[in-house]
Amino acid sequence: MRKVCFVDTTMRDAHQSLLATRVTTGELAEIAPLVDRVGYHAVEVWGGATFDSCVRYLNEDPWERLDILKESFKETKLQMLLRGQNLLGYRNYADDVVELFVRTMAKHGIDIVRIFDALNDFRNLEKSAKAVKESGMHLQIAMSYTTSPVHNVEYFVEISDKAVELGADSLCIKDMAGLLKPGTAWTLVSEIKKRHSIPLEVHSHFTTGIAGMTYLKSAEAGADILDTATSSMGFGTSQPGVESVWTALHDLGLADKPDYVLLKEINDYFVRVRKNHSETDAGFTINTSVLENQIPGGMYSNLINQLKAQNMSDRFEEVLEEVPRVRADLGYPPLVTPTSQIVGVQAVLNVMNNERYKTITKEVESYIKGFYGSPPAEIESTLKTRVMGDEKSISHRPGDTLEPEVEKGRNELGLLANSDEDLLIYLLLGEVGKRFLTQRYNDSLRVDFDVAKNFKEGITVYPV
Repeated sequence: MRKVCFVDTTMRDAHQSLLATRVTTGELAEIAPLVDRVGYHAVEVWGGATFDSCVRYLNEDPWERLDILKESFKETKLQMLLRGQNLLGYRNYADDVVELFVRTMAKHGIDIVRIFDALNDFRNLEKSAKAVKESGMHLQIAMSYTTSPVHNVEYFVEISDKAVELGADSLCIKDMAGLLKPGTAWTLVSEIKKRHSIPLEVHSHFTTGIAGMTYLKSAEAGADILDTATSSMGFGTSQPGVESVWTALHDLGLADKPDYVLLKEINDYFVRVRKNHSETDAGFTINTSVLENQIPGGMYSNLINQLKAQNMSDRFEEVLEEVPRVRADLGYPPLVTPTSQIVGVQAVLNVMNNERYKTITKEVESYIKGFYGSPPAEIESTLKTRVMGDEKSISHRPGDTLEPEVEKGRNELGLLANSDEDLLIYLLLGEVGKRFLTQRYNDSLRVDFDVAKNFKEGITVYPV
């Protein structure tokens, strides 16, 4: 009988969803050898917000994290999440940056690359998909799942056809807010599997409380791989806990028997890790209102913090009501980075100003002009006219408008551009990346000075 495999998301999406991506490299590396023994299809360790958080909050090099984890995973493939032309940042990057980034991460040992576009505009995946294939990595193309008057089973089945045409080695239904319902999942998975023989993975979040049931029906319909997390880092806005899903599917004959002793040891370890990050723990439980407002976990916490900064916490419910209205005005984009930020910030401004679109962000203007891609449906006419006037939105691939950035960035960094890895930290994170590189450069100079001083004074310094 066909057996379902599992991808573990604990080291990436789980702590991004629950702990604001603050788990450190050391905490992950300590448990990695045990996780390697579980028998996962792959372990998601990189991508999403981890690159940014390593640099911005943890003072860690994201490339070094990848190298350290690669050393520990001898049996299990490493997987990462890439936002197409957005890479791991929040805007579209030039093609030469996309190509350099993909080549570099291949060199550091990534095996499986899941790429997606927030608008499901696969023109934004062309360069990254080609680069992944040329680098010899497994290309998984994800469909950003959402619901709206224009998003239905037929829509996503057609999207799967486009993904296969792009050369996908596997497909993924990426349900970032826990919106995929069990019956719809069964139908969607069944239809895709009828058309395509390559592996199909289902990724969901437990935000609305239905992901476990969705996984069950997906597996019955023919899904090959499911994304889960160790239970102490699962549920809430994270993925379903692996122990319960694996047990249920084993009972149905759809999965091999799990190693409960090993899974318990890993879970107990992450219980302790989670306590280390109580200050950023979302503490989020099931929220069925997300079925209507479609706000994913990371966006939910960001909205709370934005309103706190503006002393507007008491208007949170108004913002929750405004988000789906803005989304409708913008043609029903799926709410995932970067469109979740684009919609969320505009909703906050609309509420704060007590007037809709009194202030329109530059990101919304760029979105309406087509620089993020084609929206799934028509943009509200009055809003579009206000932004565009008599102009027309661009019809070409958004990446075609961007000038090369690699050599320009190398020149701007100067002495700090010691490697392609350092250059990419700057290109993706701008001034935040430059501050990180400058601090590391200064620390290195300080160490060299101390060694020289000790040598001059006759002090023997032993490396630690």
